[in-house]
Amino acid sequence: MKSSLDYEQGYKRTYAKILLTSLSAMVAETTTFPIDITKTRLQLHGESLSSTYPTNAFRVASAIVREQGPLGLYKGLSPAIIRHLFYTPIRIVGYEHLRNFVSADNGSLSLPAKAVAGGASGVVAQVVASPADLVKVRMQVDGRMASQGLQPRYSGPFDAFNKIIRAEGLQGLWKGVFPNVQRSFLVNMGELACYDQAKNFVIQNKISEDNVFAHTLASATVLSCPADVVKTRMMNQAGSRERKIMYSSSYDCLVKTVRIEGLRALWKGFFPTWARLGPWQFVFWVSYEQFRQIAGLSSF
Repeated sequence: MKSSLDYEQGYKRTYAKILLTSLSAMVAETTTFPIDITKTRLQLHGESLSSTYPTNAFRVASAIVREQGPLGLYKGLSPAIIRHLFYTPIRIVGYEHLRNFVSADNGSLSLPAKAVAGGASGVVAQVVASPADLVKVRMQVDGRMASQGLQPRYSGPFDAFNKIIRAEGLQGLWKGVFPNVQRSFLVNMGELACYDQAKNFVIQNKISEDNVFAHTLASATVLSCPADVVKTRMMNQAGSRERKIMYSSSYDCLVKTVRIEGLRALWKGFFPTWARLGPWQFVFWVSYEQFRQIAGLSSF
């Protein structure tokens, strides 16, 4: 039976892991954010009033720098950081606790079981962090509005939170939460389970010592991209003054996107999404593993 000291030490380790996951996520998010804003602009192409906006990832990024300067690539970074203060600790630490609750011996847990644990922790994390994700998307779109001579909707993340609640109610902060949850389940089901399984395989087969090991899962992006496109469009819908297409639900958004722009539209922004997922996972896991070693905590 565990003593009060064991529980106290367990809580301290959990708090330390929460801090380290937040710090690692901030490093990864800042490093790869220009790719994310490029992806968002591409996913919104087709519902904008402007028909001259570039549809190539490199051209989109170049247009942002040309119109807003290099800092334009970081429009919406602050709510993205706020999001990861909640999202990443919940999904990473939650996955570890759920995995250990099901099986004390990590090596005996099957890959499907780990996938379910990863997906479940991702769902909970996304529900909590969805308001910050909503603000991030809208602030990213504000940069495009400013380049077209339109007045941005929000002056900053807290102004965005305030205006959204006043105009759309508290529930407005969770606009697009359902496709967001679907995306989060698929991404975390793949990322966490496969990273965990691959790392155990490498260590147990003595391919490498338990040092820095980064695992990039591109297939998760293929699965999650349609849900990512839908959640981006749903999140941007309310309060936008440059729209010509309106959606009554996530399903309505999916149907209209396919009917008007074709099935391929569901994979708009796929390349920058894929290109961001790999570097983000690499930077995050390398940072996290290093921070944990410095803090003297057990490996993931």
